[in-house]
Amino acid sequence: MFYYIYGLLHSEDYRARYADNLSKELPRIPVVKTAADFWVFSRAGRALSDLHLNYESVPAYEVDMGGMDITSLSPDDLYVTQMKFAKGSHGEKWDKTQVIYNHKITMSGIPLEAYEYVVNGKPALEWVMERQSVSTHKESGIVNDANLWARETMQNPAYPLELFQRVITVSLETMKIVNNLPALDI
Repeated sequence: MFYYIYGLLHSEDYRARYADNLSKELPRIPVVKTAADFWVFSRAGRALSDLHLNYESVPAYEVDMGGMDITSLSPDDLYVTQMKFAKGSHGEKWDKTQVIYNHKITMSGIPLEAYEYVVNGKPALEWVMERQSVSTHKESGIVNDANLWARETMQNPAYPLELFQRVITVSLETMKIVNNLPALDI
């Protein structure tokens, strides 16, 4: 039942049909008409939960880093202050297929479809870009440095970079599953 609900909550039909309610109250869980649809949503929910819970172990999406081998870089070369999109061309403000990680690393070849997976109103990749950074809380002066977490907790200075690549994989796989869900027939 849990996986059915998780799959259902990812359905584009469900989100569109209940959009007004979802912004004001707890989600309503409708019952689909057929057992076959129930099992499709349940299997999709299981696959989605496995993907979302184990995001740190999915393969990193292969992006182009100009032939750079990150294993040969020093921890200082992997330091990220704030990831940002490259400037667009042909009148576009940003090129979301390219992300500037730091002064040494630019990732290219990011599929635009990866930005379709939205969490709390923002693409998951943009959450990673925002959170894997260095920021200072204005009132307290406390510094939040993703690089410290990467080095001290994960023992991997490349963690923010690898996390971004893994979230590309998670986003693409999530959208494959979501796009294959049946129409909501309740």
